[in-house]
Amino acid sequence: MNWKTILLAGVTSFVLTGQAHADTTLKLVEVITSPERTETLKGLVAEYEQANPGVTVEIISLPWGQAFEKFATMVSAGQLPDIVEMPDTWLTLYANNNMLESLEPYLDNWDATNGLNSRTLEFARAAGDEAYMLPYGFYLRALFYNKKMFAEAGVEEPPQTLEEFRAIAEKISATPGKYGYCMRGGPGGLNGWVMFGATAAGSNDFFTPDGNSTFDSPGWQDGIAYLTQLYKDGLAPKDSLNWGFNEIVSGFYSGTCAMLDQDPDALIAIASRMNPDDFGVTTMPKGPSGKAFPTIGYAGWSMFSASENKDAAWGLISHLSGRESNLEWNKRIGALPIYEGAESDPFYATPQFEGWFAELSDPDVFPTVMPTHLEEFAFFKDSLVVRTSQEAMLDRISAEELARQWAEYLTPAQKKWLAAQ
Repeated sequence: MNWKTILLAGVTSFVLTGQAHADTTLKLVEVITSPERTETLKGLVAEYEQANPGVTVEIISLPWGQAFEKFATMVSAGQLPDIVEMPDTWLTLYANNNMLESLEPYLDNWDATNGLNSRTLEFARAAGDEAYMLPYGFYLRALFYNKKMFAEAGVEEPPQTLEEFRAIAEKISATPGKYGYCMRGGPGGLNGWVMFGATAAGSNDFFTPDGNSTFDSPGWQDGIAYLTQLYKDGLAPKDSLNWGFNEIVSGFYSGTCAMLDQDPDALIAIASRMNPDDFGVTTMPKGPSGKAFPTIGYAGWSMFSASENKDAAWGLISHLSGRESNLEWNKRIGALPIYEGAESDPFYATPQFEGWFAELSDPDVFPTVMPTHLEEFAFFKDSLVVRTSQEAMLDRISAEELARQWAEYLTPAQKKWLAAQ
């Protein structure tokens, strides 16, 4: 081989290597999908692409109702993304199977890390005290109520207790075609069962110290029976057996049902379709103990360890999670942001958001984190709970049997986790 051939080979190698670096494609899977969220994500991604010539981001959007199964199928088929929008309920499953890249080295060198609030870093490290996800926002349940429907039914104030919640639901439902409660009987319905169960029990402890599930304890059973009976007594629409997020939100803003428990993300669709004077947001009703237990959840960005473009993937995650991008994202999706002091932004200074901040400041309100530390929890939430709760709503099994089945599934999972600690 002469020197011209060697030189040509070197130039060719340089060009190909440069193209491979410049023509990087990142795959990002979005799982909590809606048109508004997808458009916002596309805009933020476009900013990253513009600042990083040669890097292209392919966004794969999965419908939330089938996201767990569809994403699991992608993973089992070896179709691994670089980045996934990671719900809190999936984190342990994928982290424990060594599929996620630790973000600790990146957080150590990121200039924005010190501005994150303590809850952000706590949740980032929910799986084995290692940051396998960077949360982008928090979802705290509060109670939406339709002021016009309340007034028409002679109701002056939102419910403060479970008894008042039931009584108001009965008054609203006395009008044909109207219902008291937008019940989420389909995908994502676990939050309601947990909130009413814990509120009736006066405790959000999911397990005893030795690992036994509390779902089948008398207090939790009372709460589960309370919610089941609301549906069976016609205080929620019959179709709500299968309702997910979009259906319960539209059921509220359309005036089908007068009360809805939801996170701030529901405010986007509701505020765009209802006069702000026609609805309010308040603390979830309290139980016999005088306490309420609204669920708090979160989601964020995780990097798959199989990614061949980790630095670029972190570049995208850090761009999406930067203070300006994060605030824009959360304003559009309705989550509470991850940075200290972000709540002082004028966007959050509305009467509706006061409901969430009042709930957070109430000493008798205890935000409740799901037992997402369990690898088995993702299947429990997205499959087992939906099937069995619908059976109870249809009176095919009792509330006690429902609680027993859940306890029988979670107790071994918790004991396995305890044994591994």
